Order: sequence, then structure tokens, then C-alpha cells
Amino acid sequence: MQRAIALAALLFSWSSARAADYPTRPVTIVVPFAAGGPSDVYARILAQRLQGALGQPFIVDNRPGASGILGAETVATSAPDGATLLTITNTHTVNETLFTNKPFKLLTAFTPVTPINTSDLVLVTRPDLPVKTLADLIDLARAHPDDLSFASAGSGTPYHMAGELLKQMVHISMLHVPYKSSSTARIDVVGGHVDMMFDATTTMVGLVQAGKVRGIATTGPVRSDAFPNLPTVSEAGVPGYEALIWIGLVAPARTPAPIVDTLNTEIGKIQQDPAIRAAWAKDGATPVTMTPAAFGTFLDADIKKWAEVVKISGAKVDQ
Repeated sequence: MQRAIALAALLFSWSSARAADYPTRPVTIVVPFAAGGPSDVYARILAQRLQGALGQPFIVDNRPGASGILGAETVATSAPDGATLLTITNTHTVNETLFTNKPFKLLTAFTPVTPINTSDLVLVTRPDLPVKTLADLIDLARAHPDDLSFASAGSGTPYHMAGELLKQMVHISMLHVPYKSSSTARIDVVGGHVDMMFDATTTMVGLVQAGKVRGIATTGPVRSDAFPNLPTVSEAGVPGYEALIWIGLVAPARTPAPIVDTLNTEIGKIQQDPAIRAAWAKDGATPVTMTPAAFGTFLDADIKKWAEVVKISGAKVDQ
């Protein structure tokens, strides 16, 4: 018995020593969405900064598909050695309810590392849709049930659930058109093939400023720095409406605590950099810092929150 305890202690000490040297080889950050979206943009910023701080290459690998499930599964089955990480969003907490046959459970397949940031969404329409305000849009939807369509980056994504929440709160009916990525959804709204979408402020600023789409309202509790002249949805006539997108980082379950703590600490330093904070603020993004344990508690609460929205809205994965 004493020999077994001694061996376990030796193995733990060896594992901790290896973790303390982390990283000893290149690290891959899997982004389970297409290039160009918020998860991709911020993963690349972190990868560049982490590479400089930790002395090993951090490589971003985009693996989109199935509302973020395909890329997540890749990481869930990876070795818990810190060499493969995953960016997640509230798409993944929604998926816990929306997809009943997923190959993993978020809270058991992954070790929480840290949130990265949160940002508002912005509701935009194709430029020639005959509306200028949220009230106009709601009136049009009520006059023509199911005639209006809204695009998203896929069922269960924050963009989809923002639309479902609006439908539920103002009692309107619109057709959900899911795409495989926010970039393709965005192209079809700009091209006039779909009437509207909720999208990240970080990716819509330029298109709104260029008149490619019309900004209607933002989804946070206060006006977005990226769109100071647009009202919030709540201001515009739907009190209490709020739908944000957050991005975080997780590792495979059983990743050693020293590795998780190293990543949490280094990302925290990046988030506090005044240049980073200023750049993110221009895009409407706010850094969010938590301990790994607190992030795990947050994930659990977010799963429960969106489970209620999915239930009430009647959202389905085949929409």
C-alpha cells in the first residue's frame, strides 16, 4: 500500500513538473467555426500574444461544422496535455439542450480555462427592406407572418437564439435560415437574399458604415461603443431584451491544473493590456476574466439559461 502511494506521489510530481514547463511543443487552438468570425478573430490575437509570452507556436485551426460540434469533438478526444485547446461560445451551452445526440457533454468532456470576452450583437437588415426602426420591423412582421426571414450561422448559435428570443418576446413569426457560417449568412443578407440577421458587432461595423446593410438596434443592456447611434433592442421597444455573445477557452478534461492555470494567467495579462482593451472596445468587445472554477460555474448557469429559451421558443435543430 505504501509503495502504491509513493508511486502515485512520484507520478503526480513528474506530471506537475512537466506541466510547469508548459508548453514544450506547438499548441493548436481549434476554432469550431469558419474563419473571419469573432471566435477566429480573437483566437488569432490570443495565439500571437501567447506565442510571444510562452515561447512556442500557437496555431489556429478552423474546423467548422454542426454548430461548433465537429471541432469541439476533435478537442474532446485529444490528449489532456495542453497541446490542443478549443474556443467555445454560447453556441456550445445552447447545444447542450438543442442537440440531444451530441457525442460529448460540455461540462464533462472539457476543463474550463477562461472566458475571453463578451460583445453585443447588432440587428441588421438588407438595405432595401422597407424598415428603419425596430418598431417598423415588428409591424412588418406582424402584417406578414412568416414572410420575413432571418439568417444565422447555424441552429443554436447566439445569432439564431437572439432571433428566437425576439420572436418570443414580441410575438412575431419569422423564418429562420441557418447557414454553415456567419460569413455566408452575412453575404446573403448583403445580397438581399435574406431579410435580416443578428451578427457580432465586431464583424458588422464596416458593412453598416458602408451602407451594405442597415443597422437597426444592438442587443446589450447599454448602447454599444461600436454603434453609439443605434438604440438597444430594449430601448427601441422591447424592455428586458438582452442577447450577448461570449467567447471562452477550454481544454480536454483532465488537463493538469498547472497548465490550465498558466493559460488562465497569461490570457489574463493579455486582457489587461491597454492596447488590447482599446482595440476590442472599438469593436464592441469587453474582456472578461474569471478563474477556471468560476468559468465552470458560469458555463453551468449559461446551459440552464439557454435551456429555458430553447424550451419556450420551440427552436429545433432542423430549422
